[in-house]
Amino acid sequence: MREIKYIVLHCTATNQTTPPETILSYWKNVLCWESPGYHYLIGADGTIHALLSIDQVANGVFGHNANSIHISYIGGIDENGNALDNRTPKQILSLQKLIIEYKKQFPSAEILGHKDFPGIHKECPSFNVKDWLKDLKI
Repeated sequence: MREIKYIVLHCTATNQTTPPETILSYWKNVLCWESPGYHYLIGADGTIHALLSIDQVANGVFGHNANSIHISYIGGIDENGNALDNRTPKQILSLQKLIIEYKKQFPSAEILGHKDFPGIHKECPSFNVKDWLKDLKI
């Protein structure tokens, strides 16, 4: 098992109805990635799609992937492409479930949003992770 320092939260910056297959195809055929961008993808209905074993490295945050678990919800933008926290209640519950599970397994792991890493100039995951975690008391 690799050392996990970060549990990173993402949004796909797509419409909430975007199928996981479309996102996977984009990574493979447009970005030419060998591995997915996330370990988990959460649909608007709360379905957790496991894309990659946490023993493997995903392409979530350049320079920080070797020691991270990446979790994303489908959505994160409005109809004009601007950042918007549009997580559904079911997505929030699924995010909580995965965070709690992995925080138990990796108690020293820091939970961050993609935008919380140095040099990142995007709004992903379209909400303030630290503030949200305070409300959850995680």
